[in-house]
Amino acid sequence: MVYYLIALIVFLIDQGTKYLIATRMTLGEQIPVIGDFFLITSHRNSGAAFGILEGRRVFFILITTVVVVGIIWFLQKVKHTPNKILPLALSLVLGGALGNFLDRAVTGEVVDFLQLNFGSYTFPIFNVADSGIVVGAVLIVLDSLLEMRREKQAALSGQEQQEENV
Repeated sequence: MVYYLIALIVFLIDQGTKYLIATRMTLGEQIPVIGDFFLITSHRNSGAAFGILEGRRVFFILITTVVVVGIIWFLQKVKHTPNKILPLALSLVLGGALGNFLDRAVTGEVVDFLQLNFGSYTFPIFNVADSGIVVGAVLIVLDSLLEMRREKQAALSGQEQQEENV
């Protein structure tokens, strides 16, 4: 149950921050947080990450529905394993996916507001849901790498055991 609570927390923080941006800032308005490096910028995105596939609302709703069902199914399978990284990662992705899903289903666009500038390069504006999805994806990759390492160590351990028996 704790993993669904984590997903709910990500979802609620995402929706709360988006509500504040949508109701208290005009589109395009910027509030500097750390000089020109980090700004709160009111922006809308009708596409996916980085604005790709703009205007494909029905496509995103269908794909997100399939992804959410898949995440819930897989989370049910792994939530009681001793490994806690994967279920945590899935809960972060789930909370983020549901946050952006609700925006797309209700308004057809996602409220983005976190802007980072690196010199003359502006990273695409994102939100809390996007952050949950990205952190979750990084943790999934980390978990996969750790699992490969565990399997390799187990294989070496089994090989050493066989050599001792000979």
